[in-house]
Amino acid sequence: MNKEYIQTGRTNQKLETRDKILKSAQYFLKKGKGFNLEDVAKKSGVSRATIYRYYSNVEILTTEASLDINTLDSEVILERYQDKSLKDKVMGIQEYFNELSLDNEPLFRRYLSAVIVPTTHKSVRGARRIKALRLALEKEDIAPKQKEDLANLLTLFMGIEPMIVAKDVANLDNRESIRLLKWGLELVLKGYLTS
Repeated sequence: MNKEYIQTGRTNQKLETRDKILKSAQYFLKKGKGFNLEDVAKKSGVSRATIYRYYSNVEILTTEASLDINTLDSEVILERYQDKSLKDKVMGIQEYFNELSLDNEPLFRRYLSAVIVPTTHKSVRGARRIKALRLALEKEDIAPKQKEDLANLLTLFMGIEPMIVAKDVANLDNRESIRLLKWGLELVLKGYLTS
C-alpha cells in the first residue's frame, strides 16, 4: 500500500477507501474465487485508478487482505489489557503480534517479498502494531515526541521483521526468538519505567 498517498489530504477518507478495497478482496478470497484489481475495483465501487493508487499489483493486495482477515484491530487487542499496567499492555501487544507472525509466517514472508522493493515511496507495514502501542501509551505523562519515539522503539521487538532477523540471522528457533524478543522489550521498558 502506498504510504505517501495515504498520508496526504483526507487521511480518514483514504483509510476508509483502503478498508473497502480490503473487504472486497476478502470477499473473493472467502468465496475461493480468483480476482484481479479490476474485479476488486468493481466490487468496492472505486475506480481502477484508485485501486492502483493503493495497490500496485494483485499479489500485494491478496496477501494484505489475507493477513487482514487474521489480524485483530488494535482496540480489540488492548481491551484484554485495559486495567493492566503499561508493562503488561506492551508485553501483551508483543505476545499477540509475535504469535500472529509465527502462525502466519509463510504469508508474512510472501507479503514482505512483494512490498519490499526499491521504490520512491514507502509502503505501510505494521500499522496495527504502532497503533496499538500508541493507544497503550496515550495516558502516559511524557512529551508527545518521546511518546512517539517510545512507540517506534517498541515496535522493533514485535512482528515478522524482528522474527525474521532472530531466525534467519541469529539462527534461533521459534521458542528462542520469542524469548529473546521478550527479554529485549523488558529491558527497554525497565529503562523507560525507571527513568
